[in-house]
Amino acid sequence: MPLTKDRIAHLEGLCLKFRISLIETLYRIQTGHPGGSLSATEILTTLYFDRLRIDPRSPGWEDRDRFILGKGHAAPMLYIVLAERGFFPASDLPSLRQIGSHLQGHPCAHKTPGVELSTGPLGLGISAGLGMALGARLDGKEYTTYVLMGDGESEEGIVWEAAMAASKFRLDNVVVILDANGVQLDGTVEEVMPLGDIGAKWEAFGWRVLRTDGHDVGRIAETIDQAGVRTGKPTIVIARTVKGKGVSFMEGKSAWHGKPIGPEEYRAAMAELKGGM
Repeated sequence: MPLTKDRIAHLEGLCLKFRISLIETLYRIQTGHPGGSLSATEILTTLYFDRLRIDPRSPGWEDRDRFILGKGHAAPMLYIVLAERGFFPASDLPSLRQIGSHLQGHPCAHKTPGVELSTGPLGLGISAGLGMALGARLDGKEYTTYVLMGDGESEEGIVWEAAMAASKFRLDNVVVILDANGVQLDGTVEEVMPLGDIGAKWEAFGWRVLRTDGHDVGRIAETIDQAGVRTGKPTIVIARTVKGKGVSFMEGKSAWHGKPIGPEEYRAAMAELKGGM
């Protein structure tokens, strides 16, 4: 079902709030990954606040949809979203990446409510996601498994082994969302390891390919609905995004994959974001 104008405005407001929280948190602790967290904001917000079947009061509900953050370095934004959704108190956020905190630098399923899979090694998420999808089939469950990947992550060989397996088993209860921001740790994807026509590659592996604007919550929601239609094929949504989205001096810059935020940068980012409130 398409989002109403009021619903779109609400989700966009949440995205702005989450971006501000991210910059505040990462500046305070002087560590973390801003670029990839900012590019995934609308995707995570739309999923958790409008499309995923979940219950924060019962994180282990058997019939819940599963979400896996394959690009585990974007954990700060996932934590912010999970806190707002009610999985744990937002007051925990300043403990990010601190000793003894349940909010590790990459998601930990053993410690953090709402985290389905501990991730960090790129390519792990899609592989485990296929296992969850196969498990749903064996158990006669109707839930969908969603995996958010990065395009730099798509350079991993394990991703394509998983792509072949999903096609072989006709896993139409798994949806991969590709956060295609075109930038990774050491530069652009084109510079590091060109992916060419990424949609054509996935189609060649037997996947249904959908495309969306990864910063348009309305379009994301509609595309997620399309992806949920069972067709006998696994589905990938290629979401075009901007690394560092929302903070102009971070946008499209590989340096902001994991760079600490300095005082002047913090003030500039906050002025820019709060100017949009």
